[in-house]
Amino acid sequence: MTTTPPEAAPPSRPARLALVGDRSPSVRSHQRIPGLLAALNERHGLAVDPYWIPTQDAELPGAVDGFDAVWLLPGSPYRSEAGALAAVRTARTRGIPFLGTCGGFQHALLEYARDVCGPAGARHLENDPSDAEYGDDVLIAPLACSLVGREGRLRTVPGSLAERLLGSRETVERYHCGYGPVPGLLPRLEAAGLRFTGHDTEGAARVAELPGHPFYLATLFQPELSGDGNDPHPYIRALAEAALARVGSRRTATASPGPA
Repeated sequence: MTTTPPEAAPPSRPARLALVGDRSPSVRSHQRIPGLLAALNERHGLAVDPYWIPTQDAELPGAVDGFDAVWLLPGSPYRSEAGALAAVRTARTRGIPFLGTCGGFQHALLEYARDVCGPAGARHLENDPSDAEYGDDVLIAPLACSLVGREGRLRTVPGSLAERLLGSRETVERYHCGYGPVPGLLPRLEAAGLRFTGHDTEGAARVAELPGHPFYLATLFQPELSGDGNDPHPYIRALAEAALARVGSRRTATASPGPA
């Protein structure tokens, strides 16, 4: 006899959200975070309980293990590259919903290059400006045209998570970054399973996602800068929804009886 698996129970508590980044009043996206998280609850009924984790603390074993979602925020160069990469790795390998924005996008790619498909020495030139030589191991490098304080049109791949959440193929997003991926190395990441599902008008990768993961999305643009800060971007709402779904799934797993 076959049985239908139980549906996930409604969440019994707010979702615990790890905000990984080196919090600074000079980083505009950091200033917006409290209002965006409040709006998630007040406007959309998505209750999240945020905890800021400096990248140096994220190096510690188990730093983000117990969270329902991880958001690797802008603000690079991070104080600890190792901590930023550890947060991405934990979220990716343990099925924890993950969003990486700006520097979070860059380090999501860096983690995938090093830990999934190699080479182990894939480099981010912002983290090591004294060694700014373009070799085969450079994955993240200065953009030919800086995107600091700029807006740009984004085109998403049909059927992708990036498109479904936006509800359209194209949108205009805000950036504040001077570094991005080296195009020649991206096919190696794609061959290992990462998908690039959002591009600028010239075809440069701006969104990455990981099929098969409960929620894994990384954007070079900063969705936290969308609009006037009173209504969270669809990608931020989706992270909160995925986190709450994880809370509900855990509750269902705990409540389900064992085999007779």
